[in-house]
Amino acid sequence: MTPMKRVLFLCTGNYYRSRYAEELFNHLARAEQLAWRASARGAAERGSPDNVGPMSVFTDDRLRASGIVPEGAARFPQPCSLADFDDADLVIALKEAEHRPLIERRFPEVADRVTYWHVDDIDFAHPSVALAMIDDHIRALVSALRSSVRASGRSPART
Repeated sequence: MTPMKRVLFLCTGNYYRSRYAEELFNHLARAEQLAWRASARGAAERGSPDNVGPMSVFTDDRLRASGIVPEGAARFPQPCSLADFDDADLVIALKEAEHRPLIERRFPEVADRVTYWHVDDIDFAHPSVALAMIDDHIRALVSALRSSVRASGRSPART
């Protein structure tokens, strides 16, 4: 059996967008029996003092409304380290204009490995819009991974 592959989702403070992406991805990947798991970290060195508790209420509420109990609901936000990049097969930052400068400044040696999406933070997009965009991106990613497994002729759990 091939080892589990890892995707790392990054947002600024690891409180809202990346946490939602991590939880939704892991839920869908398990349902599809894909040998992929996600983790999430913050691209900034520290989170915002405005972030109260371990996870955004918008993230938690939307996951639970979808029938997903967040596994990491009690985990407080964590900034990324170079080791997080080393452990990941795929790195996705949620907003290029916001995260590329942080990543290039903090981790120039791995900045070229990052795929960027364009999902605004709460100050520019209502959570109903931003989280729906993440839903679409995650579902497309899971579909692409599932298709690559099928094209390889292996069962999903053995990719």
